[in-house]
Amino acid sequence: MIKGVGKTFRRGSRRTVALAEVDLTVHAGELMCLLGPSGCGKSTLLRIVAGALQADEGSVTVGGRAVDGPSADRGMLFQTPMLFPWLTARNNVLFGPKAQRSAGLNERDDPELQAEADAILGTVGLARFGDAFPHELSGGMQHRAAFARAIITRPSLLAMDEPFGALDAITRVRMHDFLLQMREQYQTTIIFVTHDIEEAVLLGDRVAVMGGSPPSIREIFDIPLERPRHGADTDTTQFLTAKRRIRAALTGRAA
Repeated sequence: MIKGVGKTFRRGSRRTVALAEVDLTVHAGELMCLLGPSGCGKSTLLRIVAGALQADEGSVTVGGRAVDGPSADRGMLFQTPMLFPWLTARNNVLFGPKAQRSAGLNERDDPELQAEADAILGTVGLARFGDAFPHELSGGMQHRAAFARAIITRPSLLAMDEPFGALDAITRVRMHDFLLQMREQYQTTIIFVTHDIEEAVLLGDRVAVMGGSPPSIREIFDIPLERPRHGADTDTTQFLTAKRRIRAALTGRAA
């Protein structure tokens, strides 16, 4: 739950209000999209929810616990996969669980972790690439490896900051289908940042439109598309209607 969150960045005498009085409730298992133009505070809000940035005002709770910093129960994916180039895909996936075990937060032994890493790599379509290094993987494969690394720690919430923005159109469509499949399988709560209306409507259970001055949440839309979803849903009347309504909210014009 996000309640009254505000954030101001200061540099010398200059003040930039990034967020003001943001209220938002994300339900367990929901895929919530944060949509808006560049500079509207989407990524700032996501980083606050993930615990990577401290809010100046308000509060954030996940699973009833206050967010006051990074935690193993919250994962984050960025626009670039950020895999460790010196580790294989398998060892990238294992990095989080092994770090948790070293900190006493994970009691799974090596054989169990190895088996789980291989199972998740198989789930994301990388069963034959566990021993490959990041530079040997395509862009889409790197993103799938990053997703596997995030979900093996079993986070209660996954924050995704425009993770497919740098991909070509064909790979992006494939990653949409992949994310929709993974979401059905794991039922992880996801907050997904994007500036693409079509992406938000296809993926989200709800879409929160951000903007204004100072930036905040302007309107929230329920997306009336049944799940499971597929890329072909973009041709349906329900999809096109939702897309028009959200575009109208972004531009301030009547739908």
